[in-house]
Amino acid sequence: MNVNPYPFMPELSMFLIIALLFVQAVGSERMRHKVGVWLPIASLLPIAVSLFSLGQEGLFFHGAYQIDPLSQFFKVAIAIGFSVTVFNATRQPTLLNDKRSDYFLFLAISGWGLMMLASSVELITMYLALELSSYALYAIIALRAKDKGAAEAAIKYIMFGAVSTAVALYGFSYILAGMHTTYLAELVQKTWSFEAAPMAVTGMALFLLGMFYKLALFPFHFWCPDVYEGASNETAAFVATLPKLGAVVILIRLAAMFKPGYDITTVIAVLGALSMTFGNLAALVQRDVKRILGYSSVAHAGYIMIGLISGTAEGLAAASFYALAYVAMNLTCFWVVSRVSVDGRNLQLDDLNGLHKRAPALAFALAVGAFALVGLPPMAGFMGKLFLFSSGWNHGYNWLIIIAGINTAISIYYYLGMVRHAYTKDAAEDTPLPDTSAFSYAGAALLSLLVLGLGMMPAGVFDFALKVGSVVP
Repeated sequence: MNVNPYPFMPELSMFLIIALLFVQAVGSERMRHKVGVWLPIASLLPIAVSLFSLGQEGLFFHGAYQIDPLSQFFKVAIAIGFSVTVFNATRQPTLLNDKRSDYFLFLAISGWGLMMLASSVELITMYLALELSSYALYAIIALRAKDKGAAEAAIKYIMFGAVSTAVALYGFSYILAGMHTTYLAELVQKTWSFEAAPMAVTGMALFLLGMFYKLALFPFHFWCPDVYEGASNETAAFVATLPKLGAVVILIRLAAMFKPGYDITTVIAVLGALSMTFGNLAALVQRDVKRILGYSSVAHAGYIMIGLISGTAEGLAAASFYALAYVAMNLTCFWVVSRVSVDGRNLQLDDLNGLHKRAPALAFALAVGAFALVGLPPMAGFMGKLFLFSSGWNHGYNWLIIIAGINTAISIYYYLGMVRHAYTKDAAEDTPLPDTSAFSYAGAALLSLLVLGLGMMPAGVFDFALKVGSVVP
């Protein structure tokens, strides 16, 4: 059987990086230390081939693997996120030199699994790709220079991950028993009301728990702030962004079943409201910057639910656009955290004091990321929330839009609190100087431009996302 390799170029390029990292990881000690020489440049390859493969389409492997605009859109986002996290992690002070090749190997494996997850249109294929991306993260969270907090975070992530996996598999068995198929193309044709198919609806609810766990949606969020706090700053940047893309792409594929008025749709809407409310209220009392971003991700998971339950192509496009914007916004904030924390410690809000004097470019990038997460114009977050709120209005869940608007107002306090510390307070005399190298400033500038570009010129990306939403069955 002849298979055209062009549709699989993003996955193949990532697999090539994995193969090279594996050879380096099992090589000599001198070879393992040179991973930072070539990997940052090589990480740009998946971005290039992902953009090149945007027009590819096809159904492969007996209908379980689909190349379409949705999968290719998210593969571009995953490739960009992977490259940024690689550049960020090349200067990781808490990672031992003899672990660097292994660390980047696991990062690449996780990214590869997420790319395959984006094309999975069959439940078992989804599960296998999800676990491939997850197991790699279990290994690297603990890599923080023998830090006990990192070990605790890794244990929590593994334990919660094991429970969510078991529940998702249990739900899969109910779906198979109730609907007699695991292919999404057939499942979306079924009736998903509790009266018509109680076993299948119960199974789908359980299967969704695995996705909600990755997305850190309330009440499946308990691991999130602790893992962000315990993991190194660079690892937290990866965990906070790319796995969210994998969860969102699967939820978008399943969203055709979430018609407004269905029981499962109403449950998702309620969870979305609880998630954004709890996440924002919990973030108000945090002093650790990474815990603030952790509870922030809980809140943003709730916002994404608005697009998923709208039942329209515009809603799915808005969810796709917001997922990409969220990755850009969060990576911008984590870039600043990693560059300010030159010794790898966790930053408190007071550590940001006087940042505009010590590192003006980093202070500006932090302001851009924070303003975008709030949803202020002309940032990416503003356009993302505008698309979400517009797509969700008048589809049976207007109360959710109102709650989201109130929560956006609440979030202003703690997001702008970070900017307030950076611009209005003076640093203590013993505060370590941040990284003000050309590398640091270039990364901050590029990420800031990405966030501003998505906010000021969103039409091209959103039009493609709208095409994505239109082809989802």
